[in-house]
Amino acid sequence: MVQNEKMRRMLPFLLSAVLLPGPAPAQDRHRHRHLDHDSARAAVMEGRVLPLAEILAMVQPRLEARIIEVELEEHDGVLIYELRAVTPQGRLLELEVDAATGRILKGGG
Repeated sequence: MVQNEKMRRMLPFLLSAVLLPGPAPAQDRHRHRHLDHDSARAAVMEGRVLPLAEILAMVQPRLEARIIEVELEEHDGVLIYELRAVTPQGRLLELEVDAATGRILKGGG
């Protein structure tokens, strides 16, 4: 009975420790914005980014993996294609590719 009473008193503190957000990771301090389909299409039409087909044609031959997801995001003013790929062994790869040049900025191996 005494132990149940202690647990009941401690429960709000335990819940607050679990539910309150901690400090933001370093990467979250930077501005990241996901572009919707219309914004991505406009960026391609304006020549600010390469079409996804061109990016994939540049990147896919360098990977021994199948691309399963692509997002276009703006990171601190730079447009980036974020790609996720899976190797034949089931390993998940995450890449960041400069959307204007096709240069792999991060990941891929």
